[in-house]
Amino acid sequence: RLARENGSRTALDIDYRPNLWGLSGHGDGENRFIASDKVTAKLQSSLHLFDLIVGTEEEFHIAGGTTDTVEALRNVRKVSGATLVCKRGPMGATAFEGAIPDSLDEGISGPGFPIEVFNVLGAGDGFMSGLLKGWITGENWVTALTYANACGAFAVSRHGCTPAYPSWEELQFFLKRGVKDKALRKDPELEQIHWSTNRHRLHGGNWSTMRVFAFDHRIQLEQMADTANAGHERIGSFKKLCLDAALSVADGQPGYGILCDSRHGREALYRAAGTGLWIGHPVEWPTSRPLTLEPEIGPDFGGLAEWPTEHVVKVLCFYHPHDTDAMKAEQEDVLKRLFAACRRNRLEMLLEIIPSKVGPVDADTTADIIRRFYEIGIYPDWWKLEPMTSAEAWAKACDAISENDPHTRGIVVLGLDAPEEELAASFAEAARFPLVKGFAVGRTIFAEAARKWLAGELTDEAAVADMVSRFARLCSIWDTARAEAGTEAHVNELQGI
Repeated sequence: RLARENGSRTALDIDYRPNLWGLSGHGDGENRFIASDKVTAKLQSSLHLFDLIVGTEEEFHIAGGTTDTVEALRNVRKVSGATLVCKRGPMGATAFEGAIPDSLDEGISGPGFPIEVFNVLGAGDGFMSGLLKGWITGENWVTALTYANACGAFAVSRHGCTPAYPSWEELQFFLKRGVKDKALRKDPELEQIHWSTNRHRLHGGNWSTMRVFAFDHRIQLEQMADTANAGHERIGSFKKLCLDAALSVADGQPGYGILCDSRHGREALYRAAGTGLWIGHPVEWPTSRPLTLEPEIGPDFGGLAEWPTEHVVKVLCFYHPHDTDAMKAEQEDVLKRLFAACRRNRLEMLLEIIPSKVGPVDADTTADIIRRFYEIGIYPDWWKLEPMTSAEAWAKACDAISENDPHTRGIVVLGLDAPEEELAASFAEAARFPLVKGFAVGRTIFAEAARKWLAGELTDEAAVADMVSRFARLCSIWDTARAEAGTEAHVNELQGI
């Protein structure tokens, strides 16, 4: 009554459960119908308050006081002017706006979808979500019922009730393309869109800017420690200082992150939890080619099962289009298995590729590699790419990603221990492409402080201060480059370029 008095529309999902009305025992929850004059009377006392009433045939039987479905609908119509939507199982659903005809087939209906029924849990709620989407956005009843039937189909053909429901982008894709595999959970194209348009619920939705301090280095810091005659156990302590620097620069703001390993940086990873930082966690054995992974991941990749869902699986692969077939096959096999393990454990994946360490590169090299990985079924959530000073190379790489995965999280630019001036130039070029979200840079920030701190020439406070200064400058350089790129794009748009 309050809703209607204040101009809101009202909807009722009858959702009749006899045991909840005290008509059967607690263990009889699957029983969907027991006739009861008291229940019918109670329902009919409030049906006039609704603009939309939804139920199965059995639910309209209880609302209408008869097991003749047409007669039951007519009884409901006597006390309510609502649009009545009758769910008919595999026959879809039918809507009635006015008088109830002699046959259910004479009502308004939408197309059904021939899918495999795998799990009925949540089917009704899925149906209702699609119906309400159409209703509250002013679609006609054929369209609203189409949405409803499709959302119900998703629910019954996948695991997990609510997680099975489609995103709006996924629903639109499905309605345009249609059913390819009746077991929707086994449709790779559909599952990719499902994952990429729903992952924000697990991993946060807005990473439009990425300023990442990468201190996941292992071999390089071990070499620095050896040069300084410092024990490798000191590396973990230094990584905690790196985290302190990252948190200081971030200062609680969004758009900042770290890359940190668990071999030397486990304590830093523990401390980073819940800080709001984006967290990338590497799995590759450093410098390996062909690619092998850290022992903690395990031969069956089972180690990922212990990872927090906020950790992004980062893997670096030295890959080149001119590699031998054997080298390609071995590296691709590891990456395909890793990608499958990431999805199985609901973890995002960042794929870093560095072809320049293997062979000569041109404007097509990175784009060719990207297309190859999509071709073999690997859809990284993030890409980490070498700095490219050619606009043509950046354009081709971005096109290769957008063509295959329009819902990608984006690209971050790596540093390769480049001087700050070189990074500034590469940032200026990369920032012109909206798909590039920011940077993930390490040694340019921490190398000098690490050498001195490991040698005992720098205090903790001085090391953190040095890294804060360098990281903050890089963040400023990126933000300026992005702002200037936006201004340039706006001017070009005004000039019709």
